[in-house]
Amino acid sequence: MERNGKLVKPEAMIFDMDGTLFQTETLLLPAYHKLFDILREEGHHSGETPNEQLMLGSLGMLLEDIWKRVLPEGTPEAHKRADELLLQLELEGLQGSDAVLYPEVVETLEELKRRGVRLFVASNGLEHYVKGICEARGMSYLFEGLYSAGEHGTASKVDLVALLLKNHGIEKAWMVGDRSSDVEAGKKNGQTVIGCQYAGFGKDQELKGSDAIITSFPQLLELHANSTG
Repeated sequence: MERNGKLVKPEAMIFDMDGTLFQTETLLLPAYHKLFDILREEGHHSGETPNEQLMLGSLGMLLEDIWKRVLPEGTPEAHKRADELLLQLELEGLQGSDAVLYPEVVETLEELKRRGVRLFVASNGLEHYVKGICEARGMSYLFEGLYSAGEHGTASKVDLVALLLKNHGIEKAWMVGDRSSDVEAGKKNGQTVIGCQYAGFGKDQELKGSDAIITSFPQLLELHANSTG
């Protein structure tokens, strides 16, 4: 765990979903391979399935930008169908036990809530995906709001977090996430950023600019206990 100076105690924490709360690859990779099998069957794609690392490295981006990267030659129809299939296959996968949260996520969130911290999710994913994970893993009750780019139609996570802060009258928050988009969303909205360095989806400089970096989710409790205010 790294910390750059003293942190101010937040009234709220805003969490990214993929790579922060949820071990995305446990759900995404089986769905990803099935998706491309179906795209080939339906004539939307020919050739091999793109390397799964390309998909994992795109996490945190808006879906439309992910498909431009993973399926650059794909038609708008192919991208739209990929959207539909990914959501369908992931929601089906959530019904199984293989798709999991990171260790001690629920216990840590429960303790933060007990300490009076307001909890939110802000994700660039689809609405039903974000809400589906929370429902399937029994943690919806912990959050005051589940914000997704899919529901609110925001062009960036900066805009999504700005909307969340405004809607809930929050002045001091910690943005907790694993991608540069999370760092940007926190900093451009004048908030503290806690970078999560345990998913391994990003590049070496992914979390540059974070106020603190954690290597396991429960370390948030120590950061919170040692913050001022």
